[in-house]
This record gives sequence, C-alpha cells and structure tokens, in this order.
Amino acid sequence: MNNNYLIPANTKRGQLILGWFMPIDLAIFGIGITTTLILVMILPMSITWVAVLAIMPGIVSALLVTPVAYYHNIRQLLVEIYKYFTSRNRYVWKGWCFLDESDSK
Repeated sequence: MNNNYLIPANTKRGQLILGWFMPIDLAIFGIGITTTLILVMILPMSITWVAVLAIMPGIVSALLVTPVAYYHNIRQLLVEIYKYFTSRNRYVWKGWCFLDESDSK
C-alpha cells in the first residue's frame, strides 16, 4: 500500500470508558450529581431560585461532559479555546504556493 496507513476514525474510542468518557469526565459528572443531590436534600425546594441553584451543579457538569463534534467534549473545547487565546501563536504559511516561494524559511 505504498506505506500509506488507514487509521479508523474511532480508534480512540476503545481507550474511553463506555466509548465516550475519560476518567476525569466521569469524576466531574459524579461530583456534580453528588453535589446536586446533597443540595436538593438540604435546601428548601419550595423557593424557585433556590431549586434552580440546587440543580445547577448537575446541569453544568452534564454540559461539560457532553460530546461535541471534532472535540472530545465541551470541556476539551473550552480548554482549547483558553489555550488559543492565552498562548503566543506563530502561524507559518504553508498554503498552496509554499513551494513556489524562493526564500521560504
């Protein structure tokens, strides 16, 4: 095959728990759900804003571990956005005319 390798798109899924989650994802989700359950048992649920605040840790943790296209999940997407905006980036042009330039560095 002329030293061309075809790697299936789902090779990383075999390393994940249930094919979707890393251990840190399950820890984040578990902590969020546990915190929500404790707050629901402790706080009075008759007040609407208190009930919303009580279930927010579970909702936020569930959203963080939700799978997203081209990224593992929303947590990874947020980390990549943070790295992009906080790091110094140097982009080298390697477009269609890269080989046409005589003094490419």
